[in-house]
Amino acid sequence: MIIGSGNHRYDMNPAWAQLPESIRFGYCHGIVADSEDNVYVFHTNAPCVVKFDPEGRYLASWGDEFEGGAHGFYLHDEGGEQYLYITDTARGSVVKTTLSGEKVLELGAPDLPNAYDAERKYVPTDVAVAPNGDIYVADGYGQNWVHRYRANGEYVGSFGGTGSEPGRFNCPHGISVDMRRGEPELYVADRGNHRIQVLTPNGEPIRIIDENMDMPCSFFFHGDEMIFPDLHSRVTIFDANDTFVTHLGEDQLAYKQQGWPNLPESYFRGNRFSSPHGVCADRAGNIYVAEWTVNGRVTKLTKM
Repeated sequence: MIIGSGNHRYDMNPAWAQLPESIRFGYCHGIVADSEDNVYVFHTNAPCVVKFDPEGRYLASWGDEFEGGAHGFYLHDEGGEQYLYITDTARGSVVKTTLSGEKVLELGAPDLPNAYDAERKYVPTDVAVAPNGDIYVADGYGQNWVHRYRANGEYVGSFGGTGSEPGRFNCPHGISVDMRRGEPELYVADRGNHRIQVLTPNGEPIRIIDENMDMPCSFFFHGDEMIFPDLHSRVTIFDANDTFVTHLGEDQLAYKQQGWPNLPESYFRGNRFSSPHGVCADRAGNIYVAEWTVNGRVTKLTKM
């Protein structure tokens, strides 16, 4: 099943992930590839982290403790050592682990009485790490803040809050640090406002991108391009200038179906997406997509 055109043609395989009989995908939220192109899927059923080789063969699994809350999933290289940064929406925590699941650091809710109390919950959805080691946590399902920490977990500050003005958010669902322009810039998937916001590391607005997207979830930077899952049934690629390149696997009917994203199996199509939530690419430019649906779906797009 070939999709795309020009320099962005892919062989789409929604049956790539070969799960053992003992594991069943839940809602698939995050997906990352390590330096050897092994792929890790983060989903809401236990075990929540499932590792595959590039051909989709099962290698390992762990992470029962994230059952029901598995959400944001980010792989970061720190001096040649690779770590996973995880957000758990059910427990309101951010956890840093090794690739085998050993916990290195855990961050709970920040002590901010003006932002959080018994009614105003903290529900982190994504995490990113800057070149200097600073950790950024997006409270996408809570009070719409972004919190900044040092590498050791020391709290630095927060910015954002609810709103539609530049620098404020309505579901800052995903966050990444982009280095394509030489200096770090924060990209925030301001999903409820149907836009991407770009900010300085201190949270000062730089620019807003609000064309050729609907509900951006997160980001993956590959070379000069930015790939992001649009929850409304497509994966989108922008170039180095944040200009639209292409939509992949677009289905403008899927998210309008009654019961979406939990559509009957008969609806799903091999060359279309329904609810892309996480995306990554390997060294060869092959793209992997995790979809938010009750039975999970993981697709590999092999670059032609």
